Amino acid sequence: MKLIRFGEKGSEKPGVLLEDGKRIDVSSIVADFDYDFFKNDGLNKLAQADLSQCPSVAADVRLGAPVKRPGKIICIGLNFKDHAEESNMAIPAEPVVFFKATSSLVGPNDDVIIPKDSEKTDWEVELAFVMGKDASYVSQEEALDYLGGYVLHNDVSERAFQLEMGGQWVKGKSCDTFAPLGPYIATADEISDINNLKMWLTVNGETKQDGTTANLIFDIPYIISYLSRFMTLEAGDVISTGTPAGVGFGFNPQQYLKDGDVVELGIEGLGSSKQTFRAYQA
Repeated sequence: MKLIRFGEKGSEKPGVLLEDGKRIDVSSIVADFDYDFFKNDGLNKLAQADLSQCPSVAADVRLGAPVKRPGKIICIGLNFKDHAEESNMAIPAEPVVFFKATSSLVGPNDDVIIPKDSEKTDWEVELAFVMGKDASYVSQEEALDYLGGYVLHNDVSERAFQLEMGGQWVKGKSCDTFAPLGPYIATADEISDINNLKMWLTVNGETKQDGTTANLIFDIPYIISYLSRFMTLEAGDVISTGTPAGVGFGFNPQQYLKDGDVVELGIEGLGSSKQTFRAYQA
């Protein structure tokens, strides 16, 4: 299945994207795609439901983030060798873990607001996944049993906030609108080989990132098992696995986003998204 949420900001409803591209409203079957949905076996219940009478959703209706306010957004940094190299940082021996505030979450095609006083807002195409069950102290062998689905994520970053102000990276990762997610969550059966998907990102039509999930340093079973040693990964949590080379920070000279820039990104099997970057206005 491909899960979507649609409608005006703050009033989204749950839906399903069918194989023929048609969108349908499943709010008569499930309340939303949130902790309760995933925790209470909502994926299996929805898969077994009769969707034939569900109303259609027009193609021009806005898509929201395909999971409702997760408990956590956890990110893995420097998880591609080429990105670590372009950042002049050592290849990590263990996953680099940081958080994004859940308030940064927006829809896949919503505008992204460049923060006040920002001069170094950057892009990052990433493969993320959503937890389907609570996970604590799980092995790598059983880790995928806890997976809910896969989703496209732009891990927008403000590099001065992240790297030049001291402290942890979270300041440069959590600004409002800095987590465009979607267009949909694809359940595991939708993806034939999660470890060999093309990833791409363009700015104003110019290719910046052209990578593949085959180059992940730490794969998803490892990440789930590793993180579950330190905290319970709850149903509906979003975990983002890192970005390949080609971020603005890695260019010489460095390149950053400005008002009116358009970023498009995608991952094979997970669709694409498009954000226009807008200067902050009080």
